[in-house]
Amino acid sequence: MTWYGKHLGLKTDQYGVTFWWKDKVDNDCSTQWSPFVEDTTYFAPSEKQLMQNFRVCDLENLLKKLSDEGVTIVGDMQSNEYGKFGYILDSESV
Repeated sequence: MTWYGKHLGLKTDQYGVTFWWKDKVDNDCSTQWSPFVEDTTYFAPSEKQLMQNFRVCDLENLLKKLSDEGVTIVGDMQSNEYGKFGYILDSESV
């Protein structure tokens, strides 16, 4: 990832770059940019090399609604000190 620092001025670490910003009510928020090697299996079972993260108000209910609509939910929702995460597959680009 040193290329991105040298040529684009990004301050990378082992995970890529974290861009910090504030929301409408002045909460600290972040956007993470993390490049992966071409043969990564991180996104399995998807064969794509792209993941988008979205902030939502009620992840548990959203995952239930998506499941009811037939969307593939990958694994169980994860919860840790920096947030909750749920993973789904886009059936149009799996």
